[in-house]
Amino acid sequence: MGYGDIMKVETTGASWQTAQQDKLGYSGVPASHTMAQTDAGRVDRYRAKIDSVGRDFEIEPALIAAIMSRESRAGNTLQDGWGDAGNAWGLMQVDINPHGGGHTARGAWDSEEHLRQATEILVYFIKRIQQKFPGWTSEQQLKGGIAAYNMGDGNVHSYDNVDAHTTGKDYSNDVVARAQWYKNNGF
Repeated sequence: MGYGDIMKVETTGASWQTAQQDKLGYSGVPASHTMAQTDAGRVDRYRAKIDSVGRDFEIEPALIAAIMSRESRAGNTLQDGWGDAGNAWGLMQVDINPHGGGHTARGAWDSEEHLRQATEILVYFIKRIQQKFPGWTSEQQLKGGIAAYNMGDGNVHSYDNVDAHTTGKDYSNDVVARAQWYKNNGF
């Protein structure tokens, strides 16, 4: 859509550490695809909301689905909408910790309002990466923005090591691989 083609973004997929969430005996793109597929039924419940938000923000719905899968396993890991020991809210885990993202949670944890807030944050970080690295391709900027969604744009220093400071040191690579799976499977 508006920020590069998710299908053209290079990815190594999930790290071994991330793949162990599902006790997989493998890592990389196949592990990301397996986890995306595991979450597909839960993600599909939010398809209309995801499509609406994606259209309004010019973000691939598959990318929103992938972030939901990575962040909360499409709600499966949340306790009354909360994750990350009470520091993050909703399907896409908006960081409300004053020492982290410092956002105020908007809407119910599974609402379109929440998805809009989280996607607005994602777009903000993609634009920050575009400004910070104007020489990167749109696909590289998209991947950098995904990494920044997890850890802030101040922690993105190079494309070659974009996930150096992300959760599991694979956040953008895993999200991209999941998004590619969702795109190939109807999102």
